[in-house]
Amino acid sequence: MRRGIAATALAASLALTATACGGDGESKADGGTVTITWWDTTNATNEAPTYKALVKEFEAANKGIKVKYVNVPFDQAQNKFDTAAGASGAPDVLRAEVGWTPAFAKKGYLLPLDGTEALADQDKFQPNLIKQAQFEGKTYGVPIVTDTLALVYNKKLFAEAGIDEAPTTWDELKKAAATVKAKTGKDGYWGSTQGYYAMPFLYGEGTDTVDVAGKKVTVNSAEAKKGFEAWQGLFDGKGLHKADGTADAYAHIQDAFVNGEVASIIQGPWEITNFYKGSAFQDKQNLGIAPVPAGSAGKPGAPTGGHNLSVYAGSDKAHQEAALKFVNFMTSAKSQETVALKNSTLPTRDDAYTDKVKADPGIAGYQGVLPVAQPRPELPEYSSLFGKLDAELPAVATGKKSLDKGLTAIETEMAKLLPEFTK
Repeated sequence: MRRGIAATALAASLALTATACGGDGESKADGGTVTITWWDTTNATNEAPTYKALVKEFEAANKGIKVKYVNVPFDQAQNKFDTAAGASGAPDVLRAEVGWTPAFAKKGYLLPLDGTEALADQDKFQPNLIKQAQFEGKTYGVPIVTDTLALVYNKKLFAEAGIDEAPTTWDELKKAAATVKAKTGKDGYWGSTQGYYAMPFLYGEGTDTVDVAGKKVTVNSAEAKKGFEAWQGLFDGKGLHKADGTADAYAHIQDAFVNGEVASIIQGPWEITNFYKGSAFQDKQNLGIAPVPAGSAGKPGAPTGGHNLSVYAGSDKAHQEAALKFVNFMTSAKSQETVALKNSTLPTRDDAYTDKVKADPGIAGYQGVLPVAQPRPELPEYSSLFGKLDAELPAVATGKKSLDKGLTAIETEMAKLLPEFTK
């Protein structure tokens, strides 16, 4: 999701641009060696070491290519790349969140990858993930990791409450939360106020924040409102933790879950390794993973997230060829298996789900819920819509603003972002 950056961050992005692609002469072909720059947006502590090791493997196998690895904080990367590409100084390869692809492709910043070495194994990737890397019929990224949201729960607390199966509807989740509270004294569920985590409630009513085909903002439609009412209803009741509207809400929810103070939350696979660090999941088998509950439309649905590797269209031919080779290597089945085993993230190609990978109950569990993941629409502005939700939903969840006023404000802001859409 897009985040604004302060003037100091903008200055930092310009400085980074100067050293990213040719500003210091390191990324130009010299003496038969091509040095490409890769902006990696993974967590610098938990995930980046795995990718750094893969870079060394790639360099060892490709003597004429060097890779300048730069770890860029995820919440700054979209703006940094936008600035750098606009100044013709972007990195040769970017690890881009799937929602960024249409916007960067529309601006001409990304190289179409169809028919290139980067997509030589296209038929090995899950089709919905390739679709999510496309814009106007062309493919601008190769999926490297995927994710979605699931209902994750503490099997031990559920068992102590006499609950044998994960709830399949929001009403069932409410009842389960009350039962957990009555039987164990722990809260049964703690929901997030962030817009991304509200999406399953909209999908559960068969809608979204926008109707791209109909060019209409639907966040305040009757169906969407019903979904938001279900979302709002899970912040108040027996066994339901009150909404946390603070800046540290994400950490509070996560800490409570991994330490056994709350029985269930909605979360993504990027937290698998952190689940296992908590006292409640020293036994990994205690982690329950199920599809998000369904709404009144009868089917569960969760947003498809993840990241693609994209190649900068502004690089010269030598750098693009080297970048394409690098992308092919990093998204190969072998590399994805390595990343999954080290970082507990979900591969994007079926042949990377080896027996070793599926031995991790977290990965196996999330692989099982991928069928209910819903691809994002092909809309350049779609990623920015989450910012509009994040600006209003915390106030609604904590009771500082009514749902009607909150949705009206969100609708107004989305309409400004999408002037060609009707309300």
